[in-house]
Amino acid sequence: MTGTLDMIDKLLVDLKNVGGVMACAAASRDGLLIRSLMQKEQYVESLAAMSATMLGAAETATIHAEMGIPTRVIVESDIGKLIVEGAGPKALLILLANKDSGLGLILLELDRSSQKLKEILK
Repeated sequence: MTGTLDMIDKLLVDLKNVGGVMACAAASRDGLLIRSLMQKEQYVESLAAMSATMLGAAETATIHAEMGIPTRVIVESDIGKLIVEGAGPKALLILLANKDSGLGLILLELDRSSQKLKEILK
């Protein structure tokens, strides 16, 4: 398991190094924190749980609307952006970005990272 956690840590470090990314974390689909790179560690476990709930609710809503399964949920506020993306059936990635950051490169790297996490947790 230590090798797996090391791979997840590297994935998160690489993701956090993308311009505009302030913090990121990996969690299970049921909201349990796996690993994180966030300054406010006291909130990260509840953020993981709430993020899993948001993605699950979006999946339920889009399935009922016959729109398929969503790739991600993006929440924008006056301070920044919260992005939650599924990483296969077992996990999800949570990312906090600056308010003014463009999403193009961030979403591209988030897609790559979610595929890597999916492979790591096979």
